Amino acid sequence: MENGDIPENANEHCPGPQSETAGKSDSCAGCPNQEVCATAPKGPDPDLVAIAERMSTVKHKILVLSGKGGVGKSTFSAQLSFALAGMDHQVGLMDIDICGPSMPKMLGLEGHEIHQSNLGWSPVYVEENLGVMSIGFMLPNSDDAVVWRGPRKNALIKQFLKDVYWRDIDYLVVDAPPGTSDEHISIVQYLQATGIDGAIIVTTPQEVSLIDVRKEVSFCKKVGVPVLGVVENMSGLSQPLADVKFIETGSSVDVTQDVISCLRENAPELLNVLACSEVFDSSGGGAERMCREMGVPFLGKVPLDPQLCKAAEQGKSCFEGDNKCSVSAPALKSIIQKVLASMNE
Repeated sequence: MENGDIPENANEHCPGPQSETAGKSDSCAGCPNQEVCATAPKGPDPDLVAIAERMSTVKHKILVLSGKGGVGKSTFSAQLSFALAGMDHQVGLMDIDICGPSMPKMLGLEGHEIHQSNLGWSPVYVEENLGVMSIGFMLPNSDDAVVWRGPRKNALIKQFLKDVYWRDIDYLVVDAPPGTSDEHISIVQYLQATGIDGAIIVTTPQEVSLIDVRKEVSFCKKVGVPVLGVVENMSGLSQPLADVKFIETGSSVDVTQDVISCLRENAPELLNVLACSEVFDSSGGGAERMCREMGVPFLGKVPLDPQLCKAAEQGKSCFEGDNKCSVSAPALKSIIQKVLASMNE
């Protein structure tokens, strides 16, 4: 999307947003973009040069998008970053969800602050090879609401790109808010000249989520961002039978211990079986069918895993240590390997 593109909802005979008469000519009267065009700076954005210089040390840039909120996009962004860092890559994670920053929580960095040096803003580091930048580190109180209009959000995104000293990194993962609004247009516009490897789009299986994901795919095609693939998250609940809570039918009485004792005595082999349940309706074919219809790659399914939810709450990787998730980690690893293979083709 170029700076001079005429908006789709512009009046007939629009002079173009970069014209000296933008927002001022007779043909602009009544246009919904009139005020923006009249006050916007004209000509090339000088900050794009500074952004290009900063991004010259970043080998790959991946956007993580979702059409709808609450589908696990930020959890995926965090675990993607953990996985890449676990492969000994140098990784940066940029949280541009200005109104709902989740990364400080999901990477165990709550209470940390951004520091400045003569080289610029320093990311907050989880490990030596995994740095994070988020407005969440700039809020005096994590409960404070960020009540900003588009121009102020865009200015902060630009500042993250031109003022943060990422050092030489292999991957920059950008966690965007849901939808296709100011933040998405800005990140694409600011990074377009430096090259974006592509976008990973996260959804859940039901049609109410896929409706918005189709818009996200359409957005990527319009602005020229390759779709690396779609991830179907929360694709059925899967957990070991021994971790399931059992409630007596018709009451709220917890009979878990009785059931587990019965199984241990009469069928101990069942305690190692996974219990699976379809939480969301996927009778319409889910993300896999949508990908076939829209001609984009389907990367795979990640089950709804209570252990993954716990790892995200604790700001830990689901791939190692006590937080290793036996159900979701293999699915995530397979998806990430597909992404890396497609980027290296």
